[in-house]
Amino acid sequence: MSNKQTSQIIFVCDDCGDEFAKWQGKCPNCGAWNTLKEFKTQRQKTKPLEDLEVVKLSEVKSENFQRISTSFIEVDRVLGGGLVPGSLILLGGEPGIGKSTLLLQLAEKMSGTFYVSGEESAEQIKMRADRLKLGSKEINFIAETDVDSIISTLLKQKPSLVIIDSVQTMYSENFPSTAGSIVQVRETALRLQKYAKENHVPVVLVGHVTKDGTVAGPKTLEHMVDVVLYLEGERFHDLRILRTTKNRFGATDEIGIFEITGLGLKEVSNPSKVFLAEESANLPGSVITVTVEGTRPLLVEIQALVSESSFGYPKRTASGFDLNRLQLIVAILVNRGGLNLNSTDVYLNVAGGFRLKEPAADLAVAIAIASAYKNKNVEKNTVFFGELGLGGEVRPVNFESKRLSEAKRLGYKQTIQNKLISKVLKEAFNV
Repeated sequence: MSNKQTSQIIFVCDDCGDEFAKWQGKCPNCGAWNTLKEFKTQRQKTKPLEDLEVVKLSEVKSENFQRISTSFIEVDRVLGGGLVPGSLILLGGEPGIGKSTLLLQLAEKMSGTFYVSGEESAEQIKMRADRLKLGSKEINFIAETDVDSIISTLLKQKPSLVIIDSVQTMYSENFPSTAGSIVQVRETALRLQKYAKENHVPVVLVGHVTKDGTVAGPKTLEHMVDVVLYLEGERFHDLRILRTTKNRFGATDEIGIFEITGLGLKEVSNPSKVFLAEESANLPGSVITVTVEGTRPLLVEIQALVSESSFGYPKRTASGFDLNRLQLIVAILVNRGGLNLNSTDVYLNVAGGFRLKEPAADLAVAIAIASAYKNKNVEKNTVFFGELGLGGEVRPVNFESKRLSEAKRLGYKQTIQNKLISKVLKEAFNV
C-alpha cells in the first residue's frame, strides 16, 4: 500500500496546545481568546496493520534497565538513583540560572555523551568548558537544529546520553512552521521520545520558561516526558535548587542543592548550614524552622519585621513565603494570640532565597512575627514547626521525628509541643 503523504489543516491553541478541526474565537479547552493558529500538517496514508508482540509483564526483567549514575550525588538523588535508559527528561529554568552549565558538567563526567546545541557554536561551548576547567575529551558536540538530521547522526554514533539545548530551537522540515512554535516543539519532542525509547538512550531536553515560571510550549510537552526538572534560584544568591515535579521512575518533590562558583555548580553536602547564618542571628524576629523537601529535612531561618503603618491600610509583604498564608497567620495572631497587628506593617523573609511551601512553617512564621512585635528574642538554638488552625491550635505535621533528628544533629532542640498559639507565645517569650 502506498505511503503517500497528504496535508491536513488544523488549528492549535498558543496557550494550551490543544488542536481543533476549525477556527474558533475562544479556545474551548483553556478559554483564551484569539489564540488558535492555523497549521498545515503532513500525514501519511494508513499502512497495513501488523500483528503486535504481546509479552507478560511478569516475564519482563526490570534489572535489564539499571540506572546510570551521573556522578552527581544531588542529581542522582533528584532522579531517584540515576538516569533510566530510554527516559526523556525535561529541564527548565530561567535564562542564566545555570541549566547549560550543569548539563555541560554532567556531559564531562559521563563518557559517550552527545551535546546538541541549537543556540551556541562549538567555539562558544569550548570557551565555557575552558572557563569551567572541564576536560572536554569525552564531550561530543553537534551544532544543528534539524531534528531529523540529528537523529540520523545519533543512530550511527550510538551515544550513551543525549543533551538537546534547547527543544525550542529544534524543528522538522515536515511541518511548515517556525522553530519554537507549538507544533514544532511537540513534534520534535515526539521524534526524540521515539528515538530514546527504541534505542534505550536517555535524552535530556532543555526547555525555556515563560514569565510565570512554566516551560514554554504546549502543556503536552510535560505530559510526554518521563521526568520534569526545574533549576531554581535567585540571581542575587549563589544557591541553586534542582527540583522535580514529575518522575515516572522515582519520588516527586525531591530536591538537589548546588552552589554556583567560578568553576560551575558545586554540590552542597550539608544544605541546612548553608541556609543558616554563621552566627544564626539571635535577634528579635529571627526564628529557625525545619522544613522537609522530598525526603530531606532542612533548617531554614525565617526573619520578620513589624513596624507602625504610615498609611490607613497596613502592609503585608513576604519573600519566599505565600502572601495569602502570611495574611492568614497574622489574622490568627490578632484574634487568637492577642497581638495588636491591625495598625502595623508586617514584612517576612525566608533567608537564603529559599521558598517555604508546606504548612509546617506556620508556627515559625507566627513566632517570628510575635518576636519582632514584642522586640524579644526566642530561646537560642530552638526550632519551631507546626501547622496553625483557625482556632489557634498548633497541629502536628508529618516527618516529625525526621525534623527533630536533623535539628538535634545541628545542635538545635524543640521545646514547643502541640498547644494553642496563645500558650505557645507565653512559653516562647517567658511571659
